[in-house]
Amino acid sequence: MIILRDGNVSLRKFCLEDIPKKVEWINNTDNNKYLHYDLPLEYDKTTMWFHRIKDLDTRFDAVIEYEGIPVGLIGLLNIDNKNKKAEYYVCIGEQEFKGCGIAKKASMLLINYAFNTLGLNKIFLYTEEENISAQNLFEKLGFQKEGLIRQDLICDGKKVNRYVYGILKEVYENVV
Repeated sequence: MIILRDGNVSLRKFCLEDIPKKVEWINNTDNNKYLHYDLPLEYDKTTMWFHRIKDLDTRFDAVIEYEGIPVGLIGLLNIDNKNKKAEYYVCIGEQEFKGCGIAKKASMLLINYAFNTLGLNKIFLYTEEENISAQNLFEKLGFQKEGLIRQDLICDGKKVNRYVYGILKEVYENVV
């Protein structure tokens, strides 16, 4: 079911049939360098996860489609209606669709949905200090770097610094 569309990019709610693609995309080493999943992702565990989260109102998980082809994942986590904020994520899973502006267009659809339909005031995200390409995308969308969280995670024995980015509705309205 298509929820949001802008030309050839659309977002639709993540469904059970999307699990094989999610497992494939997240297990791909070209995609998971900056993702913090318990790898490898397994179909059965991902199916259990899906049944656990599918009806939660504290998250919104979607598939990015380009001309009807599933190419990635995007969503909001920890939707906090009291404080009007949520955490954003995006991952283009299909290599040939990276760097084509799809993530930016999909993100704009999701951000508009978060601010104008869900009534949120702030969207935030975390990204690794080394993930420059993601930082470039976030800054093009109007996200502002709010701080560095030092040694925020330990992945494969390595201490990882992460930036926190945020965007307010009033700032986003002036960007687009």
